[in-house]
This record gives sequence, structure tokens and C-alpha cells, in this order.
Amino acid sequence: MLRSKFLGTDFCGLNNFVPLGPNYLLLCNYAGRYICTGQIREFGVITRIRNNLWQVGGRGLTDPADAAVYLVRFGDKAALIDAGTGRDRPQLRKNIAECLEPNVQLEYLLLTHCHFDHTGGAQAVRDEYGCKIVAHELDAVYLESGDNRVTGAVLYGARLEPFAIDIKLRGQETTLAIGNGIVTAIHCPGHSPGSVVYTTDIDGELVLLGQDIHGPIHSEFLSDEKQYLASLARLVDLNADLLLEGHFGIFETKQEVREFIEYWGSSRGNSLYGFLYVSPSEPPGRGGY
Repeated sequence: MLRSKFLGTDFCGLNNFVPLGPNYLLLCNYAGRYICTGQIREFGVITRIRNNLWQVGGRGLTDPADAAVYLVRFGDKAALIDAGTGRDRPQLRKNIAECLEPNVQLEYLLLTHCHFDHTGGAQAVRDEYGCKIVAHELDAVYLESGDNRVTGAVLYGARLEPFAIDIKLRGQETTLAIGNGIVTAIHCPGHSPGSVVYTTDIDGELVLLGQDIHGPIHSEFLSDEKQYLASLARLVDLNADLLLEGHFGIFETKQEVREFIEYWGSSRGNSLYGFLYVSPSEPPGRGGY
């Protein structure tokens, strides 16, 4: 098994990482098809992606089991996208403090879906900052009930303590005003019933915060392949300039964003699941959910 400490993902059964210039790796699957991962960021260093946009959590920044955690600022308000497992709260708090001035309020925690590597730290974030937790109603039920199977907490040897969702998203699209900015939540079911992506405009670029675009699809997580493929098509149509993914890094051109999304909707992309993810009945930590 090879492990990418930069991307927050372990690759099981893969033997080939191919460098492509200073910033990228190519991942080779069994069929000889190469796909490009996101940009590699310096290990252990907070990533300033754009003005007022950072990666503050994830493997190499907080606990190794954490999915990526992103922070976006709009004037005197800010939002955190996902919260990791909660196992490294002091470091996440320190990373956020390095990015935000004391007069900036962390107003929202925007959850992309219910899985533990994205939500285990949600209650701690709310306790620390007094922010409102946002999630789609179709995933909120599993967070509020502490469902350890659907949230995948059991895979991490953890128990998800139930917590309340302050704002439950309903329907296909919701707009949130945050400081002097706007964030749009788009329901993209498939990976989980209530999976959501968030979009916003930063300096004229459409930023797509789409954490687990790569899936996987599994009955334990109440996944729906038909919905997943339809959601991928919807994401392609957004024509985003920048994609911030939960386990595969950051993609910085329209072409790279489109190619990454389309790949996971293809038969070749689906074939990678056998390499990237172990069965949910096996121990956690090898792949992200």
C-alpha cells in the first residue's frame, strides 16, 4: 500500500505514483490509465489557496484521519467547510487563528455530508466559536441521532455523539449571506443522501467546495449510484474555476476540474474503488468517506 500524506488519502493496491512537474502527481490504476491528483501543498503548512481562502485541516495539518477542512473569509465573517474527526482540536484552532484576525467572526460551519471524517469535530467547533452548523436535512437526521453506521464513525473506532444542526438545508439549492459574500449550497446526493457542495465567487473565480466528489458508493452509507452520476453531471455544468476536494487536493483550472469530475463518472473511475477503498467491514484509515 502506498500512502499520499499530502492528499489525505491512502491508495491500496496501487504501485505507481508518477511525478508531473513540481506540483502534481499522476496516479496509475490497474488498466494503465493515469489520472491527475490535485496540487500537492507543502506538508504541515497551512495552505493559502486564494485571498481569504485557506486549507486549515486534513492529513498533514491536523489528524491523519481528517478529511480536508477549508476556511473562507468574507469581510468580518468567515465560514469553515467541514470539521474533520475532532481528534486534533488544538491544532485546528491554532490553524484557524493564524488565518483570521481577532475581529473576524467564524459564523458558519458548512458540512458537506454526514461522514465522521468530516463531522466528528463539528460540536467542538461550535463550542469554540459559537457558529451555526449547516447541513442538508437528509444527512442531518444521522448526525442528530448519532448513527455510527451511516456516518461511518464505526470505521474509525469512534462513536459520534449526537449533535443538533442549526440550519437544515432543504431542496436543491440554498443561498447563504456571509459577511460581504454569498455562498450557494447545492444538493448533490449519491455519496450520501444529503451530500452538498458549496460554491462562492472569489476575485471573479467560481470556487467549488465539493468534498467527496470521488465517492465512494456503498450501501452502508445509503449511497445511490444513479443519484451520484446525476450529481456529477450537475457539477460539470457549473464550469467551476477551482475545486477543493476532501481527499484528492486542489484543482486550479476549469479543464482540470472538469476532467476530475468526469473521471469519477466514468467506468474507469468506478473501477478505482476496489483499490482506493476497503470494505466498510474492515478497519478504517485507508481511504476517505
